[in-house]
Amino acid sequence: MRSLLVFLIMAAASGAVVAQEQIDALRGPTPLTDEGEPPRLAKVENRDLRRARNYPEQPPTIPHAIDGYQLDRNYNQCLSCHSRTAIEQSQAPMVSITHFMDREGQILAVVSPRRYFCNQCHVVQHDVQPLVGNDFVDVDSLLIEETGQSSE
Repeated sequence: MRSLLVFLIMAAASGAVVAQEQIDALRGPTPLTDEGEPPRLAKVENRDLRRARNYPEQPPTIPHAIDGYQLDRNYNQCLSCHSRTAIEQSQAPMVSITHFMDREGQILAVVSPRRYFCNQCHVVQHDVQPLVGNDFVDVDSLLIEETGQSSE
């Protein structure tokens, strides 16, 4: 039992040395024991263009800045443009009909409370390079590769 404890302590100590040598790419060259300089906030893409979605039911991204938007239980600034009654004036897309459904699938006259906090699912895009590689392939590309024809 004693030798097992010594072994575990030695393994943990050697792991700590290895951990200090292998710096996490998100931390940059800053050692784990030091507090690094935080990165600058990236610029938000503000193009007001709809982006393609990569899979069915993917929430669309927000194509504009939302800095300073009030999104709390008292007020949702997104709905000042995206509500059913505001879209004619704003020319913004209306929120999906799914946002008007309660848990039982019943259609409501107003946005469901469970869909009221938009940035639980929707995010703004930043003008940055990806931190990690991504080899995601959407279903349309897979179908074209497999059958040689588009799904549309």
